[in-house]
Amino acid sequence: MAREAMDAYLAARLAAVHAPLVVGVPPANAFRDLVQLPDGELRSYGSRDECRVYARSRDCGLSWAECPVPEGAMGAAVRSPWSGQWLTVMTHGGHAHFAWRTPDLGERGTYVLRASALDGPCEATRITGVLLGMPRQPLALKHRSRWIAATAFSPGDSPSGCYQPVVLYSDDDGHSWEQVVLPPAPPHTIGWPHQGVRWQNGAVEPTVVELSDGRLYMLMRTSQDCHYQAYSEDGGASWSAPEPSRFFATLTMPTLQALADGRILALWCNTAALPEFDHEAQLELNANERQGGSEDVFTNRDAFHAAISDDDGKSWRGFRELLLNGRRNDGDFRSSGGNAGSLDKSIHQSQAVELPGGKVLVSVGQHAFCRRLVIFDPSWLLEAERSDDFHLGLSDWSVHQYLKSMAGNFRGIAGHCSFNRCAGARLVPDPAGTPREVLHVARYPDPRLVLEPQGAVWNFPAGQAGEVSLELRVPRGGQGVRLCVTDHWFNPVDPVVDQLAQIVVLVDGVGRVAGSSAFALDIWQALSLRWDCQAETAAWRLDENEWQELP
Repeated sequence: MAREAMDAYLAARLAAVHAPLVVGVPPANAFRDLVQLPDGELRSYGSRDECRVYARSRDCGLSWAECPVPEGAMGAAVRSPWSGQWLTVMTHGGHAHFAWRTPDLGERGTYVLRASALDGPCEATRITGVLLGMPRQPLALKHRSRWIAATAFSPGDSPSGCYQPVVLYSDDDGHSWEQVVLPPAPPHTIGWPHQGVRWQNGAVEPTVVELSDGRLYMLMRTSQDCHYQAYSEDGGASWSAPEPSRFFATLTMPTLQALADGRILALWCNTAALPEFDHEAQLELNANERQGGSEDVFTNRDAFHAAISDDDGKSWRGFRELLLNGRRNDGDFRSSGGNAGSLDKSIHQSQAVELPGGKVLVSVGQHAFCRRLVIFDPSWLLEAERSDDFHLGLSDWSVHQYLKSMAGNFRGIAGHCSFNRCAGARLVPDPAGTPREVLHVARYPDPRLVLEPQGAVWNFPAGQAGEVSLELRVPRGGQGVRLCVTDHWFNPVDPVVDQLAQIVVLVDGVGRVAGSSAFALDIWQALSLRWDCQAETAAWRLDENEWQELP
């Protein structure tokens, strides 16, 4: 009876989860260390004080406890639906931060590890002497008895001399593997609004999902403004040429997850980085960084998004922020928490598993200060409305500004490809005297800032048609304000967002819109924007006045 009561209690707690709920901190940077056992136990593998550990949950991810990894066990893996054995594909002999993930394998290379029990001894077979970058956990196909493992060549090993997608596939339950190499995406080139090249990633960190008809769909990280995509019609033995996808992203990892009901979940950073700086003027950069061989600074890894498709990826709904980086306003962003566990601080890498009742657990992020375990209900992505009155502060807003910091990769000191930050726009008492707090967006001269104008970014469910309303107070003596509706996240301080946004309303310092008097100064007025993508129309109005078309 007690067991039944506990099961009912846990089921009720899990059923109550709807919007994203942070439930823990994974012990490793996300992308391959989350495991779901046949009995429902969840594990998130990693390390603590140079010892291999895993966080364990026996209540569907609602709480976690840390355990040591048994000596000789291989760690995170997937279970074969054909033999019941556990297996994984793993590199050995590369970056030091990979070393804790596996037992000592001897020769440098990429291996398949197999074990009868997850906590038991494993046997390792080298697939290739090449270090294939960041291999995902193998995917067991449903339309044929085949494993797929998505990974990539690094520049020193690829035929093209840049990062290049690789698919490994096995038709004998992982005992032997064939290799398929896909061409990379085009390199980034200098053009408006950029003054330098991005880190040239080609195509890397691929993720693969099986569609309802047996085709495979792949998304890849690139240096372009979007993830690239490719399809396979023969179970991964050949692929279409990579091409731009509809997912906006730059130098961040995508993740595709098939759900039990046939829907597909997309997890990614639907974000735009700041325009590239003139690298020749960044005197601290070395030649490799200036020429795109590595990064100067990341500015688009603080917002993490999700969308869902019920038609094999033909259309998507949601595009909602699943998580914002809790450290996004930190003045010591670069150095806080040290670099021992991770050089990067972000919420861009991810992995997901489906829980009972259709809930989803996501492991996301890099560095213990930023990465999180999050549970949510996919139905949350189908909501059509959102509102905010600041009673929870700015937890759902991006308002950070960047402080001038040393650019470039790790130099043996704290900080890696990042700016320190500060909160820009702030909540202040309503200047009209009502008992509430309002968001104050301004510009203050400060030579420490990369960009002085403040901004604020808030996400709501995407729609082909919709309306957004807010109260706005234009102060006397100001220089005006710009409001933009966009289809992806921009930095609060982005200097060119008005030239890339789908809808822009510019209010000048005396309250005029498009040269016509509109706002009265120093009073609150309701501004509404509406749009219809199919009709290609957008309009705005103040209070209950007539709608006015936007160009």
